[in-house]
Amino acid sequence: MRYLAKVFCILLIFSCSEKQIPDPSPSEIYFPPTGSNTWEASSPSSLDWDSTQIGDLLTLLEGNGTRAFIILKDGKIVLEEYFGTRLATNQAFDKNSLWYWASAGKTLTAATIGIAAEQNKMDIFASSSKYLGEGWTSLTRDAEQEINVWHHLTMTSGINDDVANLNDFSPENLRYQSEPGLRWAYHNALYTLLYNVVESATGMSFNDFFNQNLASKIGMTGSWQRIGFNNVYFSNARSMARFGLFILANGEWDGVSVLSKDFVQEMISTSQSINESYGYLWWINGKNSFMVPSIQAQFPGSFAPNAPDDMVCGIGKDGQYICVVPSSGIVLVRMGENPDQALVPFRFIDDIWKELNNIIVQ
Repeated sequence: MRYLAKVFCILLIFSCSEKQIPDPSPSEIYFPPTGSNTWEASSPSSLDWDSTQIGDLLTLLEGNGTRAFIILKDGKIVLEEYFGTRLATNQAFDKNSLWYWASAGKTLTAATIGIAAEQNKMDIFASSSKYLGEGWTSLTRDAEQEINVWHHLTMTSGINDDVANLNDFSPENLRYQSEPGLRWAYHNALYTLLYNVVESATGMSFNDFFNQNLASKIGMTGSWQRIGFNNVYFSNARSMARFGLFILANGEWDGVSVLSKDFVQEMISTSQSINESYGYLWWINGKNSFMVPSIQAQFPGSFAPNAPDDMVCGIGKDGQYICVVPSSGIVLVRMGENPDQALVPFRFIDDIWKELNNIIVQ
């Protein structure tokens, strides 16, 4: 696969220099076996964490509708807590309970795109029309040809997001707003079309390609379900933690490369100059500014100032979080109900880290 990030940075008049933080070596990471519930643990005290502060964290989590919460350190479980009951039942929520990822599942799609590209089944810099056919938008043919898969991954398609339904990907709902690459807008319809891109490029259903080339390789169990216009991933919390561990290990799983380190690093690095806190469908902390859905403005500072600067996250509606901190080998997972009304709930992940900073002793 050709990695042309530097070329795009020049075209966007953007410096790709990132603060280099040493990544944990995959040889230093514990990987839970696939096809098994076995997962080794480390106690907070063995890591010199302050266990007396954990109660405040649990109170925050439970009081804000959390159903599952996991923290891994170098692959081993340090905290694993479940609260409340399963959806539409009176059964206690536990490690086998399924929950929706919402937009945190976008990170799964980004990795799947990377795998397809590395198998030479697609080119992320090719026109989207190559995979979606002509007429997938209401744009002129020439304007439509200018949008490529990379624009879907970075939310820079230029398609008008001032529409009644941001999930509707029918051509009449996809209208011109600007040239691609010049405007960042969180537009779910453009993301959802990536499923069609993968299917066209690979000749397989998205679900089958994902399961064969990613989920089965790292021991994830879950399923994609169509809800309205959206494809939503459901799994237990441990499957979400497995994916975070896979990203922490730069695309490896127990000595086997599933996705190259080069693509993982592209995916979790600033992808364009407009919203520097956004990669390929991943949110990136520690930047000088960030943007939020539906607002064409840059907000100063990090989206989670209490969290580590090198944290990268998949963030979904109702507070679905998968966060990876390479510098400390930490993976954080939270599943649950709505802690606030934001489409991308930054505030609650920052509140969680405020409590974690009292626990994790550096």
